[in-house]
Amino acid sequence: MQFSHFKSQVVSLKTNKLGGITSQFKLVPELRIKFSEEKIKKSNPRKAAVLALFYPDNNGETLFLLTKRASYNGTHSAQISFPGGKVDPIDNNMAQTALRELEEEVGVHRNTVELIRQISDTYIPPSNFLVTPFIGFVEEKPQFIPNEEVAETIEVTVKDLINDDFISSVKMNTSYMKEIEVPCFTFNNQIVWGATAMILSEIKDLIKDL
Repeated sequence: MQFSHFKSQVVSLKTNKLGGITSQFKLVPELRIKFSEEKIKKSNPRKAAVLALFYPDNNGETLFLLTKRASYNGTHSAQISFPGGKVDPIDNNMAQTALRELEEEVGVHRNTVELIRQISDTYIPPSNFLVTPFIGFVEEKPQFIPNEEVAETIEVTVKDLINDDFISSVKMNTSYMKEIEVPCFTFNNQIVWGATAMILSEIKDLIKDL
C-alpha cells in the first residue's frame, strides 16, 4: 500500500468500526479464555499503552514498526512488541503514555506523530496488564534510536500485514505454557504472537479493505 493512499484513508481509519475481541481472537490459542470486562476489572490489571506507528519507506510504501524486546528476567523477555509500556504518573492520559514510550524506546519525537485513533484494549493474563493500543503515523521515515529496552527494530510492510500468507502457527514453550499450538504472524523471520498479534489482527481487519 502506498503511503499516499494510506494517508488519504485516515478519515475512514478514524471512523470505521473496530473488530474488537472478534478480530483479536483470530490470533490466540484455542485454550485462551475470553475474559469478561468484569473479571478483568476484578484482577486490578496494571495499565499500559502501545503505539502502532505507520510511515513511508524510501519508495513510498507504507511500513509499520515492531520492536524486539531486550532479554531480561521477565514474562515478555525477547518477544516482539509495539513500542510502549506502563503508565507513568507524569502521563495525563493513555495517548501520552504511548507517545512518551515511543520517544523513549526508539527516539521518535512525540510531536512529530499524528494519532489516528485508539483501538480495543488487550488483556495480557500472564503479566496482568491491560494494554491500550493507538494507531498513528509520521510523514517521513524516522531514524530510529533504540534504547536499552529494545534489542532490534523491525519494519513491516502493510502489504505483508494484510496478506494471509503471513499467518501461520507454531508450537510454543513459555514460562506459563508448554507445547501449545499458537497462531502467529511471521514477518522478517520473526514470530509475532500473543498480545501483539491480537492487536495486529484488529489493525489488519481495520485496514485490509482500504
